[in-house]
Amino acid sequence: MAAASRISSFLSRSLLSKGRICGVGRSVVCSYTTAAALEKPFTPSINVNYTKLLINGNFVDSASGKTFPTYDPRTGDVIAHVAEGDAEDINRAVSAARKAFDEGPWPKMTAYERSRVLFRFADLIDQHTEELAILETWDNGKPYEQAAKIELPMISRLIRYYAGWADKIHGLTVPADSPHLVQTIHEPIGVAGQIIPWNFPLLMFAWKVGPALACGNTVVIKTAEQTPLSALYAAKLLHEAGLPPGVLNVVSGFGPTAGAALATHMQVDKLAFTGSTETGKIVLELAAKSNLKPVTLELGGKSPFIVCKDADVDKAVELAHFALFFNQGQCCCAGSRTYVHESVYGEFLEKAKARALKRSVGDPFVAGIEQGPQIDSEQFEKIMRYIRSGVESGATLETGGERIGDKGFYIQPTVFSNVKEDMLIAKDEIFGPVQSILKFKDINEVIRRANTTSYGLAAGVFTQDIDTANTLTRALKVGTVWINCYDVFDAAIPFGGYKMSGQGREKGIHCLSNYLQVKAVVTPLKDPAWI
Repeated sequence: MAAASRISSFLSRSLLSKGRICGVGRSVVCSYTTAAALEKPFTPSINVNYTKLLINGNFVDSASGKTFPTYDPRTGDVIAHVAEGDAEDINRAVSAARKAFDEGPWPKMTAYERSRVLFRFADLIDQHTEELAILETWDNGKPYEQAAKIELPMISRLIRYYAGWADKIHGLTVPADSPHLVQTIHEPIGVAGQIIPWNFPLLMFAWKVGPALACGNTVVIKTAEQTPLSALYAAKLLHEAGLPPGVLNVVSGFGPTAGAALATHMQVDKLAFTGSTETGKIVLELAAKSNLKPVTLELGGKSPFIVCKDADVDKAVELAHFALFFNQGQCCCAGSRTYVHESVYGEFLEKAKARALKRSVGDPFVAGIEQGPQIDSEQFEKIMRYIRSGVESGATLETGGERIGDKGFYIQPTVFSNVKEDMLIAKDEIFGPVQSILKFKDINEVIRRANTTSYGLAAGVFTQDIDTANTLTRALKVGTVWINCYDVFDAAIPFGGYKMSGQGREKGIHCLSNYLQVKAVVTPLKDPAWI
């Protein structure tokens, strides 16, 4: 099965399987009304071996000697203490990357040699899927089944995709109006600074590192302070695959210190950031005030999911549920504004409510669990504030809205009806399991309302009419439109946003241009046979 279809097919399978993950023996939770979050959590069966910074091929302590705790969102307990990088550590990492680019073997290797390293890395990811998925679930709270069966195969596929591109990056011979040989050469941009978020730590690691290395760059990547563990493990595997020292450096730390130091560093040639729009503005400003390094941004979203009057309501309900609740709702392109045509609104609402009530919430290591905890207390409290805001602003709370248990950061799947555009739950990126359902009358109205937002990351369209689909596809001001599907993330499909959802594209051929410079070379031709 292609990697692109794995997430999409996730919604159509019954996840209430009878199997067990990692030897877990508890029974499957059948709805969020159970005491799933009150059960004793499963203890992962691996040791956390990589908690230091990775600089110049070695795991080292931070210059200050400081560490910070990374927490288990199922309980709030500390998993491990991780080296806390700051400006001095960013300096060390950038120096290593600078030397590796200017003097080291990576950009001087043949493109084929670089591709072989990346292919070996992809093989190692497949061989270590269980360890990586356990770390991802333990540190992030996402279901193990999602991490192991969906995300890890997508990651190795994406690395292979860019490994395949490494020796296919070439320029052109350009016809000139005068007797000159004109060539274009695509060169690596240099040291790439990369800052990744906590919601898909390994996937974002791959989206950033894969194309940068394939193009011959060196990298300094700052992980999210909430989820540092899986990237350190993956970086260790990359070095096992033959990556030279200094080519990839990983600094765990906080945005105002390590992140800001990376964004402002004068020896960083390019910056890539994934995170909130608010932080993206800061990153862009810092980059501009330093050496005017180019910046790509993959930022927030408030994506419309449009259910037309001809929709198969049962299928639309399931797809809209998936579009919003996947990954605990912590997804930048989540279909968080569910627009439903008035003719099917009542039926859709009742079925959407029933589907939310059936959603399995609990320990993400248990087989069949669809929803684990939110990432941390800060995000938990933010979501609960938005839920209270929805009630106070007059939306109808159909189901959910409460905490599950008293330990960890579990929230009931929540559904609001009678939502209006001026409500915060319809305007702001909640980043949680809160579905807002809005009613519309005709296609022109829904186009206008769907586009009335500062975001433009993605949209979903559910219709059986090809003309309706084509009209909406062209009218919606977003970077991706999914028609009768959602969250299809093939390695070759570009991803990025319009408006305040970002700049540039991730994945696919378009991402390569983020990490390349184009040089024109002009040479006179003496007595050419032809021009």
